[in-house]
Amino acid sequence: MIRPDALSAWQEAVLRAIRDWIAETGEDPSVRQIGGRVGLSSTSSVAYRLGRLEDRGLISRIGRRRRSCRLST
Repeated sequence: MIRPDALSAWQEAVLRAIRDWIAETGEDPSVRQIGGRVGLSSTSSVAYRLGRLEDRGLISRIGRRRRSCRLST
């Protein structure tokens, strides 16, 4: 049984990609950059997964700016 608060493998991969990108570049990744890291070419698929992480309070996104995905503190 999966715990309701447990992250899916995709959520973990996206969160790790965001953390790694910020650590390497010092800036927030774009949706395309996140997709490239996790193997998703569809920006809508990445946006969907980002939405789930945002719903859980793990990230925050501001508008539709190019670099609008940040880790929540």
